[in-house]
Amino acid sequence: MIHLNWHERETIKKVKCIHTNAEKYIVNNALTPGNVYDVKNETEEFYFIVDNTGKVGGFYKDYFADA
Repeated sequence: MIHLNWHERETIKKVKCIHTNAEKYIVNNALTPGNVYDVKNETEEFYFIVDNTGKVGGFYKDYFADA
């Protein structure tokens, strides 16, 4: 039930969005290239970050580079 307290969790690291050219999903509403985001959780394929909407969302790692 980690999703219930993501906003209060410690930030693991910060990542910088490098592009929003998604093949399948629309991500340019939630991410801005050049912005730095707080990573709240990480899996093998995804970063769970606080995005532009103020909510925690899961995004593929290929949109980001370490800040």
